[in-house]
This record gives sequence, structure tokens and C-alpha cells, in this order.
Amino acid sequence: MSIWFKPYTVGDIQWMLKGNMAEAIGIEITEITSNTIKGKMPVDHRTIQSMRKLHGGASVAFAETLGSVASNLIVDNREFACVGLDINANHLRPVANGFVYAEAKPIHIGKKTHVWSIEIKNEEGKMVCISRLTMSVITITE
Repeated sequence: MSIWFKPYTVGDIQWMLKGNMAEAIGIEITEITSNTIKGKMPVDHRTIQSMRKLHGGASVAFAETLGSVASNLIVDNREFACVGLDINANHLRPVANGFVYAEAKPIHIGKKTHVWSIEIKNEEGKMVCISRLTMSVITITE
């Protein structure tokens, strides 16, 4: 059973990554399962820090992007929007190049909040960062 408000394909949600930070740093959504969203992000000049390793802020932006997209696919966007309330991240290993891959999994899906666990791994499947994101579900006012 799917957690999404309606059936979505990766193509259906590409607009959510256009004209914002996700596009600027190269984040892509690669898969939607019945209860997770997966993506990838390059480790390049856009996402590294001065020591030429993946910037922790880029990892956090990647985690928040996946969790935010996921939360907004759960609700009826004609009535509700999901916005970030809190995020934390533990950076576990450096990455110097290539891509990192992430999967957002729900921990809690309530009427007013959603909580996501986002694991970011390197190309060898080793954990790079683990993040927990809390999203607030707000009513859209016109």
C-alpha cells in the first residue's frame, strides 16, 4: 500500500526540482517506491567545501530536498503544503568525487507533522550522512 496522495512517477515531480537550490546543486530524484523516495547528487564544484570534500551543508540540502518532496507527495496540495520544521545530520565519512545517493524513509506520518530518516551513501554503498527531518503540514490560505 502506497503512502502517496496519488500515484506519482519520477517524471511527474521533476518540476519540484526546477528553479531552486536542488537544480543549482544537481539533485535528481531517481525512484519513487510505495513509501520511499530515492535520489542522487554530484560531488563536484557545486557541492564541495574548501578541503575538496562533500560539504556538510550540501548533504543537509540533499536530505531536506528528498524529505520535503516526499512530504508534499503525501498531502493534497490544493489544501496543504509541507515545510521544514527541524533537521539534523551526522556526517560520517568524506566523499571527494562522483555521486552520493540518498533514500528518504518515513518514521512518522501524522496530520500535522511528518518525520523522515534520510540515509546518504557513497558509490560503494557506505554511509556518508544520516539525517532526520521533521516537516510541518500547514493549511494553504488564499
